[in-house]
Amino acid sequence: MAENEEPLLPPSEEQPQTIRKSPRVASLDVFRGLCVFLMMLVDYGGSIFPVIAHSPWNGLHLADFVMPFFLFIAGVSLALVYKRVSNRVEATWKAALRAVKLFFLGVLLQGGYFHGINSLTYGVDIERIRWLGILQCPPNLYFSFYLNKHSRNLHKLWLLNLFLLSFKRISIGYLIAALCEIWLTYGTQREVIVVKKYYWHWGLALLLSAIYMGLLHGLYVPDWQFSKTYPTSSLVSTNDTLMYTVKCSVRGDLGPACNSAGMIDRYVLGPDHLYQKPVYRNLKECNMSASGQIPEGSPSWCLAPFDPEGILSSITAAATCVIGLQYGHILGRLQDHKGRMENWSLLSVSLLVLGAFLALIGIPVNKSLYTLSYMLITSASSGLTYCALYLLVDVYGYRRLTYFLEWMGLHSLSIFVLVSSNLVVIAIQGFYWAAPQNNIIHWIVSCFVHQ
Repeated sequence: MAENEEPLLPPSEEQPQTIRKSPRVASLDVFRGLCVFLMMLVDYGGSIFPVIAHSPWNGLHLADFVMPFFLFIAGVSLALVYKRVSNRVEATWKAALRAVKLFFLGVLLQGGYFHGINSLTYGVDIERIRWLGILQCPPNLYFSFYLNKHSRNLHKLWLLNLFLLSFKRISIGYLIAALCEIWLTYGTQREVIVVKKYYWHWGLALLLSAIYMGLLHGLYVPDWQFSKTYPTSSLVSTNDTLMYTVKCSVRGDLGPACNSAGMIDRYVLGPDHLYQKPVYRNLKECNMSASGQIPEGSPSWCLAPFDPEGILSSITAAATCVIGLQYGHILGRLQDHKGRMENWSLLSVSLLVLGAFLALIGIPVNKSLYTLSYMLITSASSGLTYCALYLLVDVYGYRRLTYFLEWMGLHSLSIFVLVSSNLVVIAIQGFYWAAPQNNIIHWIVSCFVHQ
């Protein structure tokens, strides 16, 4: 059964041999295709139009909506997949296995095994692989890592565009939301009052939010140190290691240097497994040059690693999946367009108002920390966007206008593997003349990205 297809109703006594399938909800495929399209747009177009790339720290840019969109639609689909569960233990094992597959698929595609345009080799240094994150040593047009047994030098980062579809974050949110749907759903099959039937889901979302807030604001962050290795000779593989100190000794700081999210990742994952070129280097305080260099006079934290897809932010990311579940419940339980639109709109506006209120009282809208205000506002934006697509595609039937997005949604995994993870790019750059650097991909980057 397709994941956005409603499960079959039991056949009636009058027609025991007749099975009617619910019509496919095309807007789900369109929304998923929109996510893939936006992901590709901001990843490849961010170098030409930096305004659509990630916000350096607080604030919202177009790129900051893509990951919540993916998490949201994953939650919606889960509500339809697990609409009826006959064996909870078996369903749990299947959900866990799928989450593990998604995780390791992400490690393979984005863990550094496939290098970028500046290195025609493959392989990844396990000591520096980024386990949790969106782009760990990614095979991206904009940057590449050169790793071998002699050195671990980071080449130039042409664009600090941090995101693509994160299978690892999706896998975490998928597993939590699936377990929530399998074990925390009570009530009769015909009950349509979403809040009443799924109150345990909302309780879990509140619990995740409370844990997140307690850790983010309650943990004490001491002063900390990190080291960076610089090459001293291009002819001989020798390196110098410099030690930097970041002064913190605070609690509840939400800046890039002293937040508890970064501290948790440094302790649990280790600095070498974090993202080495975080987007906050675009902040004015870091004075980063066009070539990606940070001058010595900048604050030490500008050179520090930070994982925008770390452990703590995955808690609120999972809450986004749980919110998506509720939209899926409305889609699965209510049969009329008006009832669905009214419930979705009410829920979206409520989340938007709450998120805006939190932002006004001092909780910043921050993607790297995945703050509560960011989670609520982007979840509301996901809901409103889906409402618009549902109205356009499933209510009024304008599928020709969105045919391309629907096709992308139906083949989203294949498109990600072949295009967004640059396997197609790597294959194309394998054709060159005279020298490996003389290929079409290198020419495109030279003409558009390096300018």
